[in-house]
Amino acid sequence: MAFSAALLLRVVSSTRSIASRALGCRRGHDSAFLRALGGGMNRVASSSSPCGEAPDRGTCSSFATCPFSTQAQKVGFAADSSILKVLDAEIKCAEECDDHDRKDEIPDRFPFEVKDAPGSTTIALSRDYHGETVKVIVSMPNLVTGDGDDDAGRDRQGSSQSCLPLLVTVSKGDGTSLEFGCTAYPDEVCIDSMVVREARLADEELAYEGPDFHDLDENLQKAFHKYLEIRGISPSTTNYLHEYMINKDSREYLVWLRNMKQFIQE
Repeated sequence: MAFSAALLLRVVSSTRSIASRALGCRRGHDSAFLRALGGGMNRVASSSSPCGEAPDRGTCSSFATCPFSTQAQKVGFAADSSILKVLDAEIKCAEECDDHDRKDEIPDRFPFEVKDAPGSTTIALSRDYHGETVKVIVSMPNLVTGDGDDDAGRDRQGSSQSCLPLLVTVSKGDGTSLEFGCTAYPDEVCIDSMVVREARLADEELAYEGPDFHDLDENLQKAFHKYLEIRGISPSTTNYLHEYMINKDSREYLVWLRNMKQFIQE
């Protein structure tokens, strides 16, 4: 319980950092961008342009040189400059967040090998368990920032906690596998769906996937939760993954901002 409490504090701290970045930085910078772009458009609209008036066939033919392209270039340069200023401020804000450069230390006895491809929105976990292969695809977490309106909306949707989507596949030598769609909350892993995948069936064939997981007998549902737990899908594992994915989101966002800035500058 002490581990869970400490980790929850860590997740809350990281969530606040992301919320601050999203609500504080982006709103202010978006407003600055719109003001700057609007100002540039107003300046162009107030400028006189011979081609903005009714054309005089004697003075402005289709081959006449008009300042329209020059004005368009000025608008483009002003917009690019405004975007770069906002990007610079957002990059600075993201760099000040301590999540982007935090080293993720894998805890002792963590049962999975982690593969994290830079630029992706998921990570892949794998392990062998008594002749079985267990693979997990972990997606970016759905964060609850603590904003009043957001909380109210999530309460109406039945979820007021941050959660982590998981796709767990347990396979054996013959190719048959069990596929679980899960949602990991703090200190709890919920199974949303379960499907049996048979290798003998072609991809285009529609296999019977069984009833909805929540329609199964309650004892059977508990048994499958235990089935996953002994294979490593437990709260101690998912709590660490939740923190890992928060840090990954911060890293990927900073890289995205830098790539965007480089593109605008070229």
